[in-house]
Order: sequence, then structure tokens, then C-alpha cells
Amino acid sequence: MKLPLYIHIPFCRRKCDYCDFYSIDYSKELARSYINTLIGQIKSLKDQGFSFSTVYIGGGTPSVLDEYLLERLLKTINCPGVKETTLEANPESLTRPKLEIMRNLGLSRISIGVQSFDNKVLSFLGRVHNKAQALKAVELAEKTGFKNISIDLIFGLPKRGLDFWKKELSQAAALEIKHISLYSLTYEKGTPLYSRLKSREFSPIGNEEEAEMYSYSIDFLSKKKFFQYEVSNFSKRGFDCRHNLFYWDNSSYLGLGASAVSYVNGVRKKYTLSVQEYVKKARGLSDEAVVEQEKLSPLRRAKETAALNIRRAKGINFLKFAKNTGFDFLTIEAKAKDKLLEEKLIVLKKRNSRIFGIKLTRKGFLFCDKVCREFL
Repeated sequence: MKLPLYIHIPFCRRKCDYCDFYSIDYSKELARSYINTLIGQIKSLKDQGFSFSTVYIGGGTPSVLDEYLLERLLKTINCPGVKETTLEANPESLTRPKLEIMRNLGLSRISIGVQSFDNKVLSFLGRVHNKAQALKAVELAEKTGFKNISIDLIFGLPKRGLDFWKKELSQAAALEIKHISLYSLTYEKGTPLYSRLKSREFSPIGNEEEAEMYSYSIDFLSKKKFFQYEVSNFSKRGFDCRHNLFYWDNSSYLGLGASAVSYVNGVRKKYTLSVQEYVKKARGLSDEAVVEQEKLSPLRRAKETAALNIRRAKGINFLKFAKNTGFDFLTIEAKAKDKLLEEKLIVLKKRNSRIFGIKLTRKGFLFCDKVCREFL
């Protein structure tokens, strides 16, 4: 069986103030045990006849791994038939030797957590790199031979309005990159940034101004030949993230690592959040380290497919939806469809006066979470 594979590396140099993803401080000894566990699982998957269409190594900060651990992991996943291998990296831990290891062992895509080109903003977010390091990381990746470079940026920051955001986007578009992911700043409970917000250290930006930034991003990036293919993602032609496309199609995928999720044939499994417990229990394909498991009903799976499909710029094709889920979209989502049309959040897709699907409107992109909830 050939499936996408996600590998979670839960280590960071330091956790960012806004982040609520599972991660811990980097420990060489623990990282060595963790990578050994992952390698054992990957080998077991191969022995059981699994192969990988794409591989995505996320975190955390995968680039924080020592060179020899990174090399061992990449050697294990480097196999014929993988169409795309992505690794997430932070500027402060991305070095030329690591980049050369990545390139030599088949890594085809790198996603760099730039977040901002402003040092004050980076400090506010609790990032450990600065602007110079961010620019250097992109330059190093390019010089090492990477043709598919992506960066992340955050907008909607306090006291940083549209004029500031225009400068950020201009700097991003001027780089030799093929992909940009944009995320609005959120304040998640339990994070230092949330505590600072509640203590009134700063005031959040208004919804209208944030929407203006997002809308400007769509138009500006389109002019720079970065085309929106999903709510938060823009790429040059042919450089969509293939791995993430499987998620938005609601296709099956494998997940390995502490807090990782697997979703195969409608069964969702989540591994333990504890790295130590994962190292102790995760052996081969056993479920000993699995802490949550859910088998979705066919209808629930179809509704989740609708909620994920609509995030794509191309929206939902009714024939493909029926083929993938076994359900007629207009039957199971009739009420939601009518409500969203009335609110002008979606529009019908027509060909020769025949309706064949739906997609988000510009307003719908702004309120995508609301649209997804309606389908669920």
C-alpha cells in the first residue's frame, strides 16, 4: 500500500510564545532514542509492504536535529517512488552541512519558519532567530540546490497594520522561493502570548483590519505569480505542497511520532503526547503508544471530506465527491449549501449552464472556518 507519511519531530530550541503544538526542549540523548524508534517503525512499515507517495517531516523543529540523526532518518525514508519529501526548518538551526545532507538524501522541498522580517515582531513572538538569519537561511537553501523553497509568515499582529504587512509581503515575494503559507496570529489558551493578552500587555488587531490584510495578500501575491490553491497557501505554478493536498482531499495517510495522527480507511489514531512514553511503547506497527482511536461512520467521513475539500481554491466537484465518499453532496449538505449561498460565502460552479460544484467566494475565504463548521 502506498500512502503519504507524516513524521513528527517534537524538539525545539525554544518554544515560541504563540505555539500550542506539542514540543519539548531539544535533548541529544532523548532525540537519539526517539529517532531510533522512528527508524524502527519506518522499517516495519516497509517490511509490511507499505511505501510512501510523499513524506512530510514536521514539528517542532526538525532542523534542530544533530547532523548524524538527520542523516540516519533521511536515509531510512529515502526510497524509490516518493514524489515529494518536505522538511520544516527554522532559520537559527538551518546550516549548510544539514542542507547538503538533505539534498544528498533526496529531500525535495524545505519549509522555513520565517514568520516575519521584523526583529521586534520576532522578539514579540518569542522566536529565537532574527531577520538576517531568516534571509540567510533562504539564501543557503537556494545555494545548496533547493528549487522548492517555502516560507511561513504571520499577519494580524498588534500595532502592525496594513502598511507594515505590505512591506512583509514585498520582502517575501522578492526572495527565490516557490511557496508562501500565511497564518493570522491566534491566541491559544495556555500559551505565554495568551497570558500576555489577558494581562492587557497589548491589544489585538481588529477583525476588519485583519481581513483587509488577508484580502490584500490574495491580490498582491497573485500579481507576483503566487496563486492561492488553499485558504492559507500560495505557490508558483506546479509548486503546490503535494503532501498537504492529500489532507484536503481527506485521503488516507500514515503518521509517526509523539502526538502524530494516522488516518487510514476511515480510522483515526493518535499517538501519545509524551516523547518518553512513545520511545518506550512505539514498536513497529503495534498500537501500544496509541492513546486515541476513532472509526468514522461513512456519513461522518463524507462530511469531513466536504469540510476539507472546500478549503481548496478549486472547491468541491460533486462527481468526484460522490466517487470518493459514496454520498451525493447536494443530498447530505443541502441545508448548509443553501445557507452559505444566501450568506454569499460560497458560489456555484457551472459549465455550460450546468452546476457541477461549489467553491468559496472572496468573503468565504475570510470566513472559511464558519463554512467548514456548517458542513460538519
